[in-house]
Amino acid sequence: MTDSHTYSLQTYKGPGSRHACPACGDKLCFTFYVDENGDFLNEVVGRCNHESSCGYHYTPKQFFADNPSARSDWKENFFRIPQPALKTKVKKQLWTITTDIVKSTVNPEIDSDFTLFLTGLIGKENTGSIVKEYLIGVTKKRDVIFYQIDMEGRCRTGKIMKYDRKTGKRVKDEKVGGRITWVHSVLKQSCNPRLRLPAGWELTQCLFGEHLLRQYPLKSVALVESEKTAVICSSFWPEYIWLATGGKSQLNDRLQVLRGRKVVAFPDVDGFSEWKEKLSQVRGLDITVSDVLEKEATFEDRANHVDIADLLIRQHRKEHIEITPVERYEDPRMHPTFLKLKGLLGMGSLEELADVGYWKELALLVNELDLEVEGVKEG
Repeated sequence: MTDSHTYSLQTYKGPGSRHACPACGDKLCFTFYVDENGDFLNEVVGRCNHESSCGYHYTPKQFFADNPSARSDWKENFFRIPQPALKTKVKKQLWTITTDIVKSTVNPEIDSDFTLFLTGLIGKENTGSIVKEYLIGVTKKRDVIFYQIDMEGRCRTGKIMKYDRKTGKRVKDEKVGGRITWVHSVLKQSCNPRLRLPAGWELTQCLFGEHLLRQYPLKSVALVESEKTAVICSSFWPEYIWLATGGKSQLNDRLQVLRGRKVVAFPDVDGFSEWKEKLSQVRGLDITVSDVLEKEATFEDRANHVDIADLLIRQHRKEHIEITPVERYEDPRMHPTFLKLKGLLGMGSLEELADVGYWKELALLVNELDLEVEGVKEG
């Protein structure tokens, strides 16, 4: 026998209409199924609002299937009916790093070697804006800190890396501090008890730049491997939210925050096949893998393992080649090259030039193009 009532999820009427989830235990996140009178069916029949992290959803249909003896007067007889054993999901504690740590290291006025390179590329003002937006930190040694901030604004950790301020390439020589370190690892070993993380602290990573998803709810997403690539590309293609996985192999559950977004993935030139295969197996996400590098990369590019940022930097520099100004003279006849030609041709004073019909055109041409005389021997 089944209940004759019609059930639907309870309409939100303030915090009092939301309850503790029987699975994850979070308060004010569970919605009961209620009948036409507003009475709930059971404390375990409903849906958790945390669809990604919890996903608990127990419907009236499932309840009656699990409890075939339930009747319309089930409330009076509920505790006499054997109840199904709930498969409760033990929620893993999410460890984070305090915002004070982040704030103390993010300062657009203090350059890391990486932001110095970035400044040379896009200017001081643009670099400062990107530092603020991505919350890019700097260490006392001028290494860059790429913080991982999730959609809730919680800092998961920070990746500390050393870059060459002139080339923008990562310094990998461990003898000069080129080894990648992590903020949580540094804090675990801190001598300051106020900064030192608990012994049981565990890392749970998120996408680099993930916090921008909440800031720009309507933007499409561009997904790349490295944090450096995401930062650089954001200055050239701001119509995307540029996020980084942190590595070629990091295509995992952290991508689930991209549900509902249009995503274009830009793998490094040596990662196209791997990303194409892995992302084709991801369900529920709208991801297109760009083949721009496959089409544009040269043999040398492949040898150098370039990424989309390298391509954009190359194009940017090509369009902004500085041309040395040509020195021009108010009187074209006073240009050194024209005077030299005059001497080679055996012409005397400027007045004598009046007899040479083409002297004006010649003087103007030399002056405009700043020409020099080569391969002519004086007689």
